[in-house]
Amino acid sequence: MKIRILNESDALLYQEVRLSVLKINPEAFGSTYEREVKFSLESVAERLEPAKDKFVLGAFNNNGSLVEIVTFMRENSLKTSHKGNVFGMYVAPEGRGNGLGKSPIIELIGKAKNCDGLEQINLTVVSENSSAKKLYKSLGFEVYA
Repeated sequence: MKIRILNESDALLYQEVRLSVLKINPEAFGSTYEREVKFSLESVAERLEPAKDKFVLGAFNNNGSLVEIVTFMRENSLKTSHKGNVFGMYVAPEGRGNGLGKSPIIELIGKAKNCDGLEQINLTVVSENSSAKKLYKSLGFEVYA
């Protein structure tokens, strides 16, 4: 598996995966298929543009298919800039339950540590998603709500 930061040139591939995800697991995301299907390819490309405190990681299988995505975004207000957030974690169904989701999160944490002054990384998980909660706990995340 190859993991890398996605960029503008990955917009079409990302959009296809993201729309598929929103159909398969709508309960797990803050957005909806109906909202994102209206996004132009240009707006998706802008969304993917990496920045110092924001990036989207993609994991590709040996066939070159995008099978995992996860987004990191640092808080930008003065009082919360020490925090970052993980959004939109998705693992393709064929990769679930065999530990493939761990590598992109480890990569994300490593890259996020390069953000000066970052002290905390937060994420949200649907309460019924026991496999995701198990994964995040194994990486040191703690339940706080």
